[in-house]
This record gives sequence, C-alpha cells and structure tokens, in this order.
Amino acid sequence: MVIVILLILGLCLGSFVNALVWRINKKKDWVRGRSVCVHCNHALAAKDLIPVISWLWLRGKCRYCHKPISWQYPAVETVTALLFVSSYAFWPMAFDGVGTTLFVFWLILLTGFVALAVYDIRWQLLPNKIVYFLMALGAVQAIALIFVLPEGGFQRAGNIALSFLIGGGIFYVLFQVSNGRWIGGGDVKLGALLGLVLAQPQLTLMMIFAASLLGTVVSLPLLAANKLKRDSHIPFGPFLIAGAIVARLFGAAIMTWYEQHLLG
Repeated sequence: MVIVILLILGLCLGSFVNALVWRINKKKDWVRGRSVCVHCNHALAAKDLIPVISWLWLRGKCRYCHKPISWQYPAVETVTALLFVSSYAFWPMAFDGVGTTLFVFWLILLTGFVALAVYDIRWQLLPNKIVYFLMALGAVQAIALIFVLPEGGFQRAGNIALSFLIGGGIFYVLFQVSNGRWIGGGDVKLGALLGLVLAQPQLTLMMIFAASLLGTVVSLPLLAANKLKRDSHIPFGPFLIAGAIVARLFGAAIMTWYEQHLLG
C-alpha cells in the first residue's frame, strides 16, 4: 500500500516538476496559474494532466493544436515515481519517528533535485530559485539533526559543516582554477547544497566519486562515437544529483562493506 501511494505521489510530483521548470524558464509564476500547452498556450483540462496516462491517451500530441508533446513529460513523471519507490525500498534508516521525518524531508528534496536535473539537462543552468529553496530546507534538516536528536549534537554540527564545505569547496577550487571552464558556478552551489543534505563528509566524498564515475561512463562512449567533442559542455548537475542519491541510499551499506572486507 505504501509503495502504491509513493508511486502515485511520485507521478504527481513528477508532473509538478515538468510544470515548474517550464514556468521558471519562461519567468512565469511558479506556484499559481493554469497549466497550458507550450505550443498553442491553450489552458489544459484536468483530463489532460493525468501523469503518463494523458500522454499515452493523446498519443503524445496536444488535444487542441495536435502538436507533439515532448517525451520529457512522461519520462520525468516515471523517473520521479521510481525514485520515490526506490527511496522507500532502500531507505538506510528505520522508519521510526526520526527516520520517517528524514524520509519525508528526502522526498521533498528529491523532487527539487529532479527539477534541477531536468533544468540543467535542458538549459545547462541550475536556477537559484530552486537551489536556494532547497538550501533553506536542508538548513532546517541540519538544525533538526543538531538540536532535536538526543545526543551528539556538537559532533553532528561539525560533520554537517565539514560536509557542506567539502561539497562546495572542491568545486569552488575547480571553478576558480579553470576560470569557470571546467565547472559552473551553479555546480559549486549544488555541491554545497548536496553536502548539507547528506550531512556526513564520507557520504559527500562518495557522492563526488560516484558523480565523476557516472560522468566518465556516460562521456567516454559518446566521445568514442564522435557524438561529443573534447570541448563540448556536459551539464554536471545531473551526475552530482545521481551521486547524491547513491550516497544517501547506499552509502552506509557501501561503507560497512568496505570496512568489513577491505579494512577488516
């Protein structure tokens, strides 16, 4: 039952992500207002907005102007739903009061991360409106971890601060050294945000490693097939976000395995 609820919630929030990134890019109100067709600007009815199903029913075309609706819409909805379900299946904490609260925070943050990834892929930009909102939410989570949990608050504060500095600091150095050629300023802020959310230096380092590995795995075949040039710009934000998801869901298990098999 929980999986079904998360699946439906993920589909709905994936639909919200599609509307959000379009409205921010077009500088429209990103909270209020009816959804419209991006081609004919016709207001969409409720039957046009059912995640995935409406796209399939309409065969990928607008009901009113019959122009194609991008596959991005059902893809983002499906990916968001799968991330929600996967987060529940592989959540590394017990679903007690603290674990459940952090899981709810994670789902909200995850929705924002998907929005950032989609925006970066489409327009090679990480909008401050989303980044700063998630930063504020991450700060609320950090304060709760420090002051609400019964013990170890001082140590947790140090870990969170170090994780934040590692996430943003490494990319800030790369940005400065390369004068923005290797990495963008948005990636610096995103790295700091993800470090704040992960709240542990080990997980933040794992995120950076996983992001670099994923970026290499994706880029090398494209370079070999001449679909990318050496000076082509590839948005790094989606890889960072993917790395953060891996670190959040599997980081504790990976560190335990490493300690038992390689250090034990």
